[in-house]
Amino acid sequence: MGCRDGELSVVLTDDEYIAELNHRYLGREGPTNVLAFPMAGGPPPHVESGMMGDVVVSVDTALREAKALDETMEETLYRLLIHGILHLLNYDHERSSEAAARMRKEEERLLSLIKE
Repeated sequence: MGCRDGELSVVLTDDEYIAELNHRYLGREGPTNVLAFPMAGGPPPHVESGMMGDVVVSVDTALREAKALDETMEETLYRLLIHGILHLLNYDHERSSEAAARMRKEEERLLSLIKE
């Protein structure tokens, strides 16, 4: 993925807290499955710290998704963590259908490495 020395923070939380973050930082109502907060790419001054950013996962939403998708909780958490990390690496499925396809392909590639 081109990021050998990157560091990240992972927060496992509930729907209530992730909904608060979703509203505060993205202006969106309600809980979501995963949020990513990159350290790089913000306004100046840009500081190179090696810290990629934060990935926040709602365990409540992950449990519902695991059941709905007939996945184990472990599979769901891996999928959401990979999704969040890709956001930290500037993948964005909301930018265009091409960007969404690129991100989906990379998610599938990385998930396949875990399953081996």
